[in-house]
Amino acid sequence: MMNSFDAYSHMTDTLTMEEFLDVHAKLIDSVGNDPEALELFDELIENAIAYTDIRARWTMMSAEEKRETDETRTMKHDALIVKFNKLARYLDMTGRDIAWRDALGYTEVDPGKRRRIGDFACFLTFIAGINAR
Repeated sequence: MMNSFDAYSHMTDTLTMEEFLDVHAKLIDSVGNDPEALELFDELIENAIAYTDIRARWTMMSAEEKRETDETRTMKHDALIVKFNKLARYLDMTGRDIAWRDALGYTEVDPGKRRRIGDFACFLTFIAGINAR
């Protein structure tokens, strides 16, 4: 199966490339050079990579592989959301802007926002990957 950003953009509740870039810029600005925020950000990236490793291969998996992997994927997604929330809480407590987190949405308000959060994790993994050259 050939994937494209255009195919993704026709799905429900997606982020445009401009939104990905805007949310990312806001996140980076909020974290700044705060050592604790940077540590939490690194934990977020670690979790994003672990989650997106499974997600990136999902469309190529057989139905049996998906059944065998689904529980792990869900656990990694849950852990990822916890890291997003933990970083946002810390930044909010220190008076920093968390508009980046608000833009992704909250699963407590709308469980469908899981997908947007997962999408942004894929973007974070993409940024980490291209900067690792």
